[in-house]
Amino acid sequence: MFWVVVALILVALLFDYINGFHDAANSIATVVSTRVLSPGWAVLWAAFFNFVAAFAFGTAVANTVGKGMIDIKIVTFAVILGGLTGAIIWDFDTVQDFQTVNGVKARGGSINSMAPVIAGGMLYITSGYSGNAMPGNVLLAFSVDGK
Repeated sequence: MFWVVVALILVALLFDYINGFHDAANSIATVVSTRVLSPGWAVLWAAFFNFVAAFAFGTAVANTVGKGMIDIKIVTFAVILGGLTGAIIWDFDTVQDFQTVNGVKARGGSINSMAPVIAGGMLYITSGYSGNAMPGNVLLAFSVDGK
């Protein structure tokens, strides 16, 4: 049991590190571009406050948002590992370029858009940000059986 918990913590730390590739731009870019902090200090500042915030401000927002969404009786180590693994894969997917049939480079993942859909043996995922005309917004279609 001890090693399972240690493994889950390590996977969670890996996710936190990888997810930082996305979140760092949002939280650090402004203070670095305005020269309020150097990049190194900005990363340390963000890491410190991301860690301390849960202890200083509690988890009231997370509890409110998540209330009724998860039946805690079915949460097992396997469920937690599955969620972390899916999140890590999604993080990698959203930074990967995909070559499209018309030659436009597209990004995986989506924000503010429809959820992935499986239909007719295909997995459909919208890419990029919805509601704008940024290059790279496409509909990605993957064969479920790998063909």
